[in-house]
Amino acid sequence: AMGGISNNHDHGNHGNHGNYGDYGGRDHVTHKLSSENVCTGDGNTKLREYQDSALSVDIYKNDEPANHTSSDDDLVTINVSGTEFVTTYSCLNRYPNTLLGSEEQRKPYFSAKLNAYYFNRHRPCFDSILHFYQTGKEAPPLNVDPDVYAKEKEFFGLKREREEKNKIITNEEELRGSCIKHTRMKIHQFLQDPRSSQPAAFWHGLDIFFICISICFLIIESEPDFTEQFTSNKAKYFYVLFSINCVIMGFFTFDFVIRLLTWPNPIDFWKNFFNVLDILSIMPFYVGLLANGVGSGGEDSGVSTQHYVVLRVCRIFRIVRIFKFVRHSRDLLIIMKAVSNAKRELVLLVLLLFIFVITFGSIMYYIESGSNNNFNSIMKSCWWVIVTITTVGYGDMYPESVGGKFFGAFVLTLGIVFLALPMTIIVSKFSFVYEREKM
Repeated sequence: AMGGISNNHDHGNHGNHGNYGDYGGRDHVTHKLSSENVCTGDGNTKLREYQDSALSVDIYKNDEPANHTSSDDDLVTINVSGTEFVTTYSCLNRYPNTLLGSEEQRKPYFSAKLNAYYFNRHRPCFDSILHFYQTGKEAPPLNVDPDVYAKEKEFFGLKREREEKNKIITNEEELRGSCIKHTRMKIHQFLQDPRSSQPAAFWHGLDIFFICISICFLIIESEPDFTEQFTSNKAKYFYVLFSINCVIMGFFTFDFVIRLLTWPNPIDFWKNFFNVLDILSIMPFYVGLLANGVGSGGEDSGVSTQHYVVLRVCRIFRIVRIFKFVRHSRDLLIIMKAVSNAKRELVLLVLLLFIFVITFGSIMYYIESGSNNNFNSIMKSCWWVIVTITTVGYGDMYPESVGGKFFGAFVLTLGIVFLALPMTIIVSKFSFVYEREKM
């Protein structure tokens, strides 16, 4: 849960509840609960003990908490279709016009047996609902139908909260500012969500088309037979290709500027990974134009050399354009999020690999350095260890002594096991996150 504390339980089958939240006076639910750790706000950990066998729990809409009058600092547990979210009353009380923010409105959903407020609602959406209570900002969940999220907001009263805030706007300047903000949000949604409208889908399709053309130009330009057509203004098709490239870069630039102007928070704009990729993919074109102008303005060899270096660097940066595809693929976004959630395991893998390579590279150096000129430094020996444990085996270096060959076989065998153990943890974590995000 975003900022909250979430504990997952296997609650068995919930039965047929009809519409979300419609209990009809009483709902009978079977839970299978086990021991769980719940982290409290002060960093301590409490252990809740449940019976490991199936437990029949009755949920009454008229049940009340034992201590219904609670201070703002008290923890409150919210059970959403089997997943528990722990937050404070002060967090909920920020919005008294909503279901969770009003004591009278949330009171009917309290279960004395669970000692929590129980809602049979959409779990992935509640992450965003709780995030709103904590930050006051909306963060719609990925891979969830907007209509489903809208119904969840309506159930928990977030729409009513928005309506109450809109009633505060009275004077003409505020109304004008609200209209401008509404327009900005509409344009932002147009650029971010291709499902928002048919023109938005067309715009995203046009972006993908220009990305493909740009990548094709990047590849074709590297062919010796076509390089001159892209670099020499005396070539037959230079101006045609240059004009097409200008149109593509103009589209990317316009898209980037509009995103920047309509982004809700300009500071957060630069924290977005894809926005940084956009500027890196556009920048080489304009730097290249500037470098060509400077390079053609004089005959100084130093300027010419610098001009050549700048162009080479710009061509390298053009490679990042291919990552613009990720913005248009929800599956790729899920994969990136799954990799991000497994970053601790990846850092552990890199750290272990570093220790392994330095240790066995140093040992191989001292074994082979006297009889094998290929192992004349620890750095070269470390290169051999990396190539060996990854089973690449270029053959550019290999041990020649008997001791070196035995040690090489040991490094190869141990390296396979060494890489396999952390990879199983990473794959397991990745699969869990990937399946959770696809729900």
